[in-house]
Amino acid sequence: MNVDTALRERESAGSPVRVGMVGAGATGRAIALQLGTPVPGIRLVAIANRTIEHGERAFREAGIASWRRVSSAREAEASIVHGQPVLTDDPFALTACDAIDLLIEVTGSIEPAASVVLDAFDHAKHVVLVNAELDSFIGPILKDKADRAGVVVTHTDGDEPGVAMTLLRYLRTLGLRPVAAGNLKGMVDYYRNPDTQRAFAEKNDQDAKKVTSFADSTKLSMEATVLANATGFRAGRRGMYGPACKEVREMAGLLPADQMLATGLVDYALGAAPYTGAFVIVHEDSPLKKVQLAYYKLGDGPFYVFYTPFHLPHIQIASTIGRAVVLGDATVAPLAGPVCEVLTVAKRNLRAGETLDGIGGFCSYGLIDNASTARATAALPIGLSDGCALRRDVAKDGVVTFEDVAMPAGRLTEGLWREQSARWPRSTPELHSTAQHVPAGKS
Repeated sequence: MNVDTALRERESAGSPVRVGMVGAGATGRAIALQLGTPVPGIRLVAIANRTIEHGERAFREAGIASWRRVSSAREAEASIVHGQPVLTDDPFALTACDAIDLLIEVTGSIEPAASVVLDAFDHAKHVVLVNAELDSFIGPILKDKADRAGVVVTHTDGDEPGVAMTLLRYLRTLGLRPVAAGNLKGMVDYYRNPDTQRAFAEKNDQDAKKVTSFADSTKLSMEATVLANATGFRAGRRGMYGPACKEVREMAGLLPADQMLATGLVDYALGAAPYTGAFVIVHEDSPLKKVQLAYYKLGDGPFYVFYTPFHLPHIQIASTIGRAVVLGDATVAPLAGPVCEVLTVAKRNLRAGETLDGIGGFCSYGLIDNASTARATAALPIGLSDGCALRRDVAKDGVVTFEDVAMPAGRLTEGLWREQSARWPRSTPELHSTAQHVPAGKS
């Protein structure tokens, strides 16, 4: 049965998918707004947020006029089964609540989010990650644990990895051979920081560090890593190629053919129309099939670009929710172990004694690289960088390594990352990925 039909049947039967959401920032509020429409067969029944006022705002903006403050899973269940949505500052009241079928994690955090996701698995809940920070870092080991718990963990359609993966899977069903996939990106400037992005963040009611990660390549690298881990495609070099072009279909001739055919590539188009969405490149070498594709105005080949000209996380997430609950199908999830990682790279000359300030901060930006190379060089994942104290200087644009830092003690996520690394030991580094990265848009 198709997901839309199944969800409409659940709507008619009065048994919608009951969704709890952890996080009520800008993205969380947008998701609440859409799910509060409501979407057929889906109901937002709970929000957890450490600042209660933000959760109240999310409910109000979603048109949900009445909700109940709760402090336990038992209170949450009693309210939800009687049709009353709930609000709490304790996410574990949602993970343990039997009246919730699926949890959306949309905090953008790493350490707190990991605890919540693992507890959701323990209580047999599916999880949708609107959290590239966590997924790109320890997505493979989370997928392994979700499989063991018999639940789905997935990144979301609407975010670029989900848009690309949904398109790629469709193309595969047509008998086409995808060899590259990625984002459309308007700009990349490795050296943006919360001060340079503060005005834009305030104008758009967003967090300055979050917006910085959008501009400085970190979010782009995290999204590409999520896609690489789901497809098995590699990064062509540290930071990807990111060729500048006017229109996305030019990407057919701008990425190295040998790498696309050998390993598949994740990459991005810089400044290309339609300026948003995701693309997939397929390869076709049959002379007769190439004639047909040329007739339908896809070019002369042998590489052809397909693309989706939008990405709308707050809207498209409904499809991911339905697929997870109705079909047990992850929109985008790791195939196995990590294919790529996001490294910590110095934004400026860093000095011994400084403490790194994590994703979207003043100290570092994130760059994708192949996991084999990252492990061979002991590169510090940016997901572990926050709170690390530098033992020695690191020059601007230098990769920060484990040897360069003293790690904070007792972090759950460090343990999970090390478990992931032991579960999938590194293989031989790929030579082409060790090249020095160059500024975005240059080749």
